[in-house]
This record gives sequence, C-alpha cells and structure tokens, in this order.
Amino acid sequence: MILKNVKAVITGAGSGLGEGTARYLKEKGAELLLIDLNADGLKSVADDIGAQYCVGDVSNEEEMKNAIADFNGLNCLVNCAGIAVGAKVVSSRGMHDLNLFEKVLKVNLIGSFNMLRLCADKMQANEPDHEGEKGVVINTASVAAYDGQIGQAAYSASKGGIVGMTLPIARELASNGIRVNTIAPGLFATAMLSGMSEEVQQSLIATTVFPKRLGTPLEYAMLVESILTNVLLNGETIRLDGSVRLAPR
Repeated sequence: MILKNVKAVITGAGSGLGEGTARYLKEKGAELLLIDLNADGLKSVADDIGAQYCVGDVSNEEEMKNAIADFNGLNCLVNCAGIAVGAKVVSSRGMHDLNLFEKVLKVNLIGSFNMLRLCADKMQANEPDHEGEKGVVINTASVAAYDGQIGQAAYSASKGGIVGMTLPIARELASNGIRVNTIAPGLFATAMLSGMSEEVQQSLIATTVFPKRLGTPLEYAMLVESILTNVLLNGETIRLDGSVRLAPR
C-alpha cells in the first residue's frame, strides 16, 4: 500500500504511539480520522496536523459505527487505544477488583476487536489494488503478552488476547483482501511509562539488551509504515523491544 493512498483510522491518537503514528502518516500524505477519549489531547493533535477526529470509546459499538460512517475509502486501521493498571490477584489489601480486570479487557481487547470488525466491514467494499489488497489492520499488543510481570494479570491477558486473535482473523480476512498484523512494543517513552518513578524507569531500561533506552513513538510509526508497504507481512505479531525480556517484578 502506497502511503499517499492511505485513509487510516487511528485510535488512541491523542497521545503516545497513536499520536506519533498520526503525525508520521500525515507527513507521508495519508488522510486520517483520529479517535480518542481524551478530548483535549485529541483536538490538539488533530488541529496541529490537520486531521479529522472523533472523541469516543472504542469499545462502544454505536459510537464507533457512527464515528467511521462517513469516512469513505477507509483502508487502514491502527489500534493504539489502551489502558494499563497494576494489581495483584491477592494481596494484603484484598483480591484483584473484578470490575477493574473487566475494564482493562473491555478497552484493550474488546475495543480493538470492535474497531477491527467495524473497519474491516467497510474495507471489504473497497476496490482491490493490483495485489488484490483492500485494507490493512495493525493492532497494538505488548511484550507483556509474553512475559508479563507480577501485577499485570489484566494487562497481559488483554494483550495476549490481541496476539491470539491476529492469525485467525488474518486467515479469515485474506479472502477479503485485508491483512492483519500486530505490533508488540517493549518499553516506550509514552505517558503510560512516564507516570512511573525515574528509578523504576531506569530499572526497566536496564533489562533492555540493545539499545539501552526507551523506544519512541516515531520508531513505532516507522514499523507501521513497513507493515503498510510490505504486502507479504500478514498474520504476524512483531516484537519491537530491543530484545527486552521483562523480569517477574
């Protein structure tokens, strides 16, 4: 897929990886529809780069159906919306809150699937290109899907679900000319990580093999570009992590 022909929906675009991807693809000539619950951050990014936007909850069927209804020619979805919480299953403070576990899965996993199915439904109506391609879906998982830490039961479960659904959905949507891939980022310089203390951040960076630093949203966006332009990439989850393997805690 040629980037100047991309019409992409990007969720979680008000900050972090989603914002970085939006800025990068816009510079390459893509047409964008940005989605986030963070109204202020979303409007700021959209106004700055000149993109359409919609404030909404990715797990809400009606909201998202309405959000993309008039975005005709949609041929790319980048799912970046997500939340992270830390909670032990049992501790001196009690058990893991079940509603919290459900909330993480609802946003991260169900939200990603909701956007995928809604966008794929529109993509299948596109005219195929010379390769027979009609669209590309890129989900965001995490290295926590593979080596989650203590306290990451909900987060790891949600990201593991994204990894698990990638191949079967890619196989299913192949007949519609739609590719599906997932990026599993390691430690990135986003608001999700910056909320941790400097000591914790440095201890996490120390577990990265090379380069010993946090990844940047630009590096995530560059992998999005590679997936979009390399038609042979399909049904894969790609770790983008500097060979980090998270310690148990």
